[in-house]
Amino acid sequence: MSSVQFNSNSFHPPNNTDTSRHTHTESLENGDVEKEQGMFAEPNNKGGETTDEYTNLVKYISTYREGGRRKSTASGVYDGNDPEVKKKPWWKFWGGKKTAAGGGDEFEVPDEWIETDIKKGITSAEVETRRKKTGWNELTTEKENMFLKFLGYFQGPILYVMEIAVLLAAGLQDWIDFGVIIAILLLNATVGWYQEKQAADVVASLRGDIAMKAYVVRDGGEQEIKARELVPGDIILVEEGQVIPADAKLICDYETPEAFAEYQQMQREELDGDIAEKHVDEDGEQEDQHHGHAVVAADQSAITGESLAVDKYMGDTLYYTTGCKRGKAYAVVTASARVSFVGKTASLVQGAKDQGHFKAIMNSIGTALLVLVVAWILIAWIGGFYHHLNIATPMDSSENLLHYVLILLIVGVPVGLPVVTTTTLAVGAAYLATEKAIVQKLTAIESLAGVDVLCSDKTGTLTANQLSIREPYVADGQDVNWMMAVAALASSHNTKSLDPIDKVTILTLKKYPKAREILESGWKTQKYTPFDPVSKRITTEALYNGQLFTCAKGAPKAILSLTNCSKETSELFKAKAAEFARRGFRSLGVAVKEGDKEWILLGMLPMFDPPREDTAQTITEAQTLGLKVKMLTGDAIAIAKETCTMLNLGSKVYNSEKLIHSGLSGSTQHDLVERADGFAEVFPEHKYQVVEMLQERGHLTAMTGDGVNDAPSLKKSDCGIAVEGASEAAQAAADIVFLAPGLSTIVSAIKIARQIFQRMKAYIQYRIALCLHLEIYLVTSMVIINETVRVDLVVFLALFADLATIAVAYDNAHYEARPVEWQLPKIWIISVVLGVLLALGTWVVRGSMFLPNGGIIQNYGSIQEVLFLEISLTENWLIFVTRGSETWPSWQLVGAILGVDILSTLFCIFGWISGEGENPSDPADLATNLTDVPPKVGNTSIVTVVVIWIYSLAVIIVIAIVYFLLNKIAWLDNLGRKSRNAGDTQMENIIGHLSKLALEHEMDDTGKKRWHLAARANEAEVDD
Repeated sequence: MSSVQFNSNSFHPPNNTDTSRHTHTESLENGDVEKEQGMFAEPNNKGGETTDEYTNLVKYISTYREGGRRKSTASGVYDGNDPEVKKKPWWKFWGGKKTAAGGGDEFEVPDEWIETDIKKGITSAEVETRRKKTGWNELTTEKENMFLKFLGYFQGPILYVMEIAVLLAAGLQDWIDFGVIIAILLLNATVGWYQEKQAADVVASLRGDIAMKAYVVRDGGEQEIKARELVPGDIILVEEGQVIPADAKLICDYETPEAFAEYQQMQREELDGDIAEKHVDEDGEQEDQHHGHAVVAADQSAITGESLAVDKYMGDTLYYTTGCKRGKAYAVVTASARVSFVGKTASLVQGAKDQGHFKAIMNSIGTALLVLVVAWILIAWIGGFYHHLNIATPMDSSENLLHYVLILLIVGVPVGLPVVTTTTLAVGAAYLATEKAIVQKLTAIESLAGVDVLCSDKTGTLTANQLSIREPYVADGQDVNWMMAVAALASSHNTKSLDPIDKVTILTLKKYPKAREILESGWKTQKYTPFDPVSKRITTEALYNGQLFTCAKGAPKAILSLTNCSKETSELFKAKAAEFARRGFRSLGVAVKEGDKEWILLGMLPMFDPPREDTAQTITEAQTLGLKVKMLTGDAIAIAKETCTMLNLGSKVYNSEKLIHSGLSGSTQHDLVERADGFAEVFPEHKYQVVEMLQERGHLTAMTGDGVNDAPSLKKSDCGIAVEGASEAAQAAADIVFLAPGLSTIVSAIKIARQIFQRMKAYIQYRIALCLHLEIYLVTSMVIINETVRVDLVVFLALFADLATIAVAYDNAHYEARPVEWQLPKIWIISVVLGVLLALGTWVVRGSMFLPNGGIIQNYGSIQEVLFLEISLTENWLIFVTRGSETWPSWQLVGAILGVDILSTLFCIFGWISGEGENPSDPADLATNLTDVPPKVGNTSIVTVVVIWIYSLAVIIVIAIVYFLLNKIAWLDNLGRKSRNAGDTQMENIIGHLSKLALEHEMDDTGKKRWHLAARANEAEVDD
């Protein structure tokens, strides 16, 4: 068998080569290829044949310094100050930030715009002129008009009812009520608008960390800018590892700018129609012909679904958001993002507003409360008929039917419900943003809080993403330096965006100075083919002294299949790969071919990515939170099992082939996915399949991803998570984008989401109970004793309830130790019980005042004001009950409630708007110390106020005990929770069996067509 040997006859510069296979073993075994910074001096440029590519590569190896934690692929430092976006004065609150005149959607780019010289580019003045016509290069929906957004806080079923109440108050000439109701509406709208805007600004400022960048030629020089600043006609530099920032036409290779003249000639021929005539075959079909050789290769899987990179030639179109997999070239921008191929597709679904599950829950609660209000109004009117009440008179009294309607509309419709819940989500999103989690849409918080299965990738999330190469295996008769040099040759040399595997391969040459000398000895790359999931290898064709060498690096099986080595060598190679896998190492085979000779197996590089220090502890914490973590990795099954063992994830790890080719189907296949702790050798389609099966079993599933191919599964999952360093395509598909690495950041975000959910749930229970409290008490009071709390005081009760709970969004909250759900039946049952208890507490106070000594009244007091104070205090303090006792309330919440309590007390003491002895109750009060008649109208003694405070506190303590006991009832605690592992076995089996059938078509001897069912051939058979 022939061999390629590293010796002085083949390679002139390095003569006295150390052929030991164990060079620098100790450093490699420690796994730190970057420990000794500056260990080697920068190599000299030997000989005149050394190319710039390999000189730069060796310089990179020698001078590389670790720069701290890795940043997002598209990250850039964002200071929050965008010079292109002019800030409006504070008073000019209307109108959004205009992107460009006309928006640019219908503007047709003139041909002369894209005839830009690749060396000069366009000028800054031309950029501004073109942007006015085309707009910013971004896929954004229309900027919100701030004034219209403010008006949006007056829209919705609940708010419409309150607006009807405004008209009713005006018709009854109750101007105090009219003004206060308007104040309530304005308060809720203003606070909601401001809080949401502040939260959105925080998220937007941090969103700059994931802004795409672009390299352009402008004003005669190359510069880096934000991709949104591109305009048609810009010359951009496209290179391996970058995302295409706009639709562009490929011009020429970066290393051969002289080919620009050839490109211009081709463009002139296109305009003349010559090329179109040449490209039509004899059948009249237009052929797909190319000009010259492939300049770059693009990953268009997000558009076409094709996993292999597509070669792009001079004049071909590069599509926005696709990735460059190979090469470096000049291209000219032909269309901005909104009118690009991807942009036009996105515009088709822009009009569809996804209201989500949260909106449906709010609508169902609002609808139920409105139905209850109508029912209570009907009961109040029936009672009013028996008490001979008029419809609208007397005008100065609350004892008439229309005033009953007004009162019940005010107390029965929680105007603050939609505003407080929405702002709680917005403020929560801002807090998540400070924790390096960017929420793409508010409803994702609800989904994240309810997730019970997290499908996590391994690299960078469970592991530290700090690859290191351990002691390499070198085949018999081969040299370790030659093997390391070949491995570096078969790597990407674009040091700006190196793949982690290529990066560690290249940087390991710090420990192999002889290998670096080989790279400097006059190599020239002819062709580079990046990794693809079919061949599972990287290949580079490079020239040395006129001889062509083909270098390959990839999966051990793929590399072994290239060679024609002996059985003993093959078995030893396989055994070594298995041994590395058992130790948790990921292996790369290395082989080389000289000219037309046979492939030579050089050896294997074992790579280790250690688990993060906090991963095992975080997984244990996740399990206590009811969160099942499943690892999905592309590594071999032995590596996956070893990693799961180290992280205490479990031992039930399966090869992804079990999902497709194992013969499993129906419920058996679903059971496998549910029980599995992880899957190995996973491709994007497997991720999608795992998510789909888990969802069919009732699980809320979160999926992590970082690549373009992960986009479908991120979209499919209930909560798609783009991990730190994810591509722009993955970020666009995700619901939440993380800017910090590790599983702990995800689990921390889940806990924060559950806290946000708890705030909303506590407020909703509180608000429903308040509505029921006043509806029950007031309607029974109207019917039984022909009395009500004055409408002027009722509107202040509503105002104070909203003021007291403005700070709910900033309250401290606990998180449940299980995935959360709305559990509406449980919410309604508890809210009804709390409302009834509050109503009973108010009736005790009112009933005591029928006694001759006035009952609760000490010295003197007003019935109206005493009821007002008791209702206000018990309602305000109820939020302390529904929020739970696991955490102390925030100072904002305590301060807001204390302020409202002081106001209510002042109302009671001074008898503000208590009325002047309106219609007495039936039966009449016997107490002699009432101030509901002149001359002391409405005043209440300090002693009475103190007694009411003590009594209200006692009522809240009783309610808190009942609330605690209700939550301890097992059936009630689980009421309304969906089963997370329920599957329809019969239906799953039916679908599984049907998936194995195919409809076959054949023609019999008589020429008749026949259709019949037959067993579907599996993919392996089809491939064969």
